[in-house]
Amino acid sequence: MTGSAPTSESVKFSTFAGVFTPSILTIIGVIIFMRGGFVIGHAGIVQALIILGIGTIITTLTGFSISAIATNTDVKGGGAYYLISRTLGPEFGGTIGLSLFLAQALSVPFYVLGFAEAAIRTLPFLQPYFPIITFITLAILFFVTFKGAGWVIKTQYFIMAILGLSVLAFLGGGALRFDHALFFENMKPMPQSPFSFWQLFAIYFPAVTGIMAGVNMSGDLKNPSRSIPIGTFTAIGAGLLVYAGQILLCGGSIARESLIDRPYQSLMDVVPLHLGILVTFGVFAATLSSALGSLLGAPRILQSLGTDRLLKPANVFAALSRGGEPRRALYLTVVVTVAVLYFARNGGEGGALNLVASVVTMLFLWAYGITNLAAFVESFSRNPSFRPRFRLFHWSLALVGALASFTASFLIDAVAALGAVAFVTILFLYVRKTVAASSFGDARRGFFYSRTRNNLLNLAQMPVHPKNWRPTIIVFSGNPNNRLTLVQYADWLGSGRGIITLAGILVGKFEEMIDQRQGYLETLSSFIRSNPIRAFPEVLVTPDFEQGMNQFLQVTSIGPIKPNLALFGWSHDERRIGRVIRSLTTAKRLNMSSILLYDRGLPAIKARKRSIDVWWRGKSNGSLMVILAYLLSCNRAWSGATIRILRIIPETSEHTATYRELHRLIEASRMNIAMKIIISKEPFPAVLHTQSRNATAIFLGFTIPPPERSLDFHRSCTALLAGLPTTLLVHSTGEADLTS
Repeated sequence: MTGSAPTSESVKFSTFAGVFTPSILTIIGVIIFMRGGFVIGHAGIVQALIILGIGTIITTLTGFSISAIATNTDVKGGGAYYLISRTLGPEFGGTIGLSLFLAQALSVPFYVLGFAEAAIRTLPFLQPYFPIITFITLAILFFVTFKGAGWVIKTQYFIMAILGLSVLAFLGGGALRFDHALFFENMKPMPQSPFSFWQLFAIYFPAVTGIMAGVNMSGDLKNPSRSIPIGTFTAIGAGLLVYAGQILLCGGSIARESLIDRPYQSLMDVVPLHLGILVTFGVFAATLSSALGSLLGAPRILQSLGTDRLLKPANVFAALSRGGEPRRALYLTVVVTVAVLYFARNGGEGGALNLVASVVTMLFLWAYGITNLAAFVESFSRNPSFRPRFRLFHWSLALVGALASFTASFLIDAVAALGAVAFVTILFLYVRKTVAASSFGDARRGFFYSRTRNNLLNLAQMPVHPKNWRPTIIVFSGNPNNRLTLVQYADWLGSGRGIITLAGILVGKFEEMIDQRQGYLETLSSFIRSNPIRAFPEVLVTPDFEQGMNQFLQVTSIGPIKPNLALFGWSHDERRIGRVIRSLTTAKRLNMSSILLYDRGLPAIKARKRSIDVWWRGKSNGSLMVILAYLLSCNRAWSGATIRILRIIPETSEHTATYRELHRLIEASRMNIAMKIIISKEPFPAVLHTQSRNATAIFLGFTIPPPERSLDFHRSCTALLAGLPTTLLVHSTGEADLTS
C-alpha cells in the first residue's frame, strides 16, 4: 500500500465511462422491472408521469448544484463528500461523507439480495440455495472490483448492453402491441386504489436517483469539472426518456390488472418473438450493475474521508494501492456486506432488511438535500471565490432542491426520515466533537450577539486560505460628503461580500475633542444611513495625524476579521504625498493591500455600457486587480459591464506566449473577461491614453516607492493619469489569488 495520492498508474476515465455509465446503470434499476408497472396500474398514466416529473425535478435541481460546485473547485476523489466538505466545511463534509459511505456500503448487500431474489423467482428450484447464491455473487463482484475501476467499467459496459437490450425489448413490444382504447382506459388512477399519490411516489422515487454514482468517481476522471455536469445531466435525460417511454407504451399495451399483479411477468409477456428472457437478463443486469456501482463508490468516499483525517478511525483507510485503488476501504465494505447477507440469509424478507432499505433511501435523499444546501450557502452568501463555470445555476434552484429533497424524505417515510435526521445529527456532533453551549436570551439583539460571538471564535480557529478571501476595507474618507467617489467605490468593491469601515481622524487632545469625536461619528453614521452605503463608522482622536493613521491600521479589527485592504484618495497636494507613502508602507508591513483612487467622478447614471480596463503587468498586483474588477462588475450599477485585461508587448514574436498566459489566467479565473494584447513600442502613457480614455474605470498596479522617491512618484502618476477616467492604483500583498 502507498500513500494517499494515486500514482501514475491510476486510470482516468472519460465522461461516458466515468460518470454517465455508473449513473445510468443506477438510475435504470430494479424499479423499472419490479415496480414500474405496479405504479402505472395504480396511479394511471397521467399521475405516473407527474410522479416521474416531480422526482426528476428533484434530481435535476441536485444536478445543477453538483455541477456548480464541481466547476468551482479543483475536484479530487471522494465525490459528494469532497464537494460538500470544501463548501460547507469539515463538519458537514465529514457527516455527509460517513453517511454516504454507509448508504453505499449498505446498498451493496441490498442489491445482491435483490439479484438473488430475482434468481429464485425465475428459477424456483434455487430457493434452498439462496444464501449460497448471495455469497457467490458477492465474491464475483468483489473480484471484479478488486481488479480496479477499469475492470468495473468494462464489466459495466457489458451489463449496460444487456440492460439496453432488455429495455428496448419491452419498449418495442409495448409499441407493437399499443392499443389506444387501453391507453385511454389506463389514463386515470385505479378506482378505490389502496395507495395514495404520495405512497406511490415513495415507491417510485428510487427510479430517478443514482446521480451520485457518477459523482463518486470524481477522483478517477480525466476532467471532473467538465465530466460531472455533462455526464450527470445526460444520465438524468436518458433515464427520463426510458421511464417516460415505459409509462406511455406499457400503459397502452398491458391491462391494468396485469400491471398491478404481475409487473415483472407482464414485461416478459409484452416482449415479441418469445424473447421475454431478455427481461430476466435485464433484472439481473440492473441489480448487479447497481451493486457494482455501490461497491465501487463506497470505498472511494471512505478513502477520501481518511485522507482528510477528519475522523481518526477512518485515517487507516486513506492508503491507496499502487494502481490508485482504495483496497483497505474496499475490504471494510465487503465486511459490512457479508454481515448484512448473513443477517438476511433466510431470504431477506424480514422487517430488518426493509428498515435497512428505508434508511439507505433516506441517507441518499439527505445527501441530495445537503448538496443543494452547500450550493445555496456558497451562492447566497455571495462568496467572491464562488465563480462556477457552470452558468445555468442560481441559488434559488439550490434552495428549492434542498427543500424538495428534505420534504420528499418525510413524504416517503416519516419515521425513517426522522431516523435519518437523528443519525446525521449524531454524526455531525461526533465530527465536531465539542459543542459550544450558548444562551440566546429572549431578545433579537441577544441572539445575534451570541451567534456573532460564537462565529467569530470559530472563525479565529480556521486557517486563512486565498479561496476565502473577502475585501475587508478601511476607507480614509475624511468628510464622506466631500469624497463621494471614494466612498462609493469602496461600497462597490465590497459588493455586499466584505466589510467596509469609514475611518475619520481628528487631531487634538482626547479630553478636548470628545464631543467633536461624537459629532464626527454621528456625521459618518448619518451619511451611511442616508446613502446606499453598507459600512461601519469609526473615529480616532490623535495628537498627530500620521501617527493616528498608523495606529488605526494596526488596531482596527473585528476579532479575527482584520482589514486586508486600505483605500486612500489621491491628493493633488504634493506636500501630503510623503505622509501617504509612509501610510502605504505601514499598511504593507501589516499585510494589507492598498488602493490609491484617482477621482475623476462617478460614472454617468444614464451610461448604457460600462467598461473596466485592467492593465496586466504580472500576477503580483494583477490577481487582486482582476478580483476587484469582478467585484465591481457584480453591482447592479455595473450590470453588464465589460472587463478587459490589456497587456502590452513590444514584439509580435511574444504574442503566442502572452496569449496562452492570459488565456490560462482567464480560464482559471472562471470569469467572463475579454483579452486585448497590444503590440507597441510606444511609451506606456501614450498606449494607456489611446486604449483606455473611454473606459469607465481603470485598474493599474503600482509599487510603493521609497520615501525619497515620493515626490517623483506623485508627479509621474499625476502626469500619467491626467485626462483619464477614475483610476484605481493597486498594490497587492499577494493574499488574494485569482486562481483559487
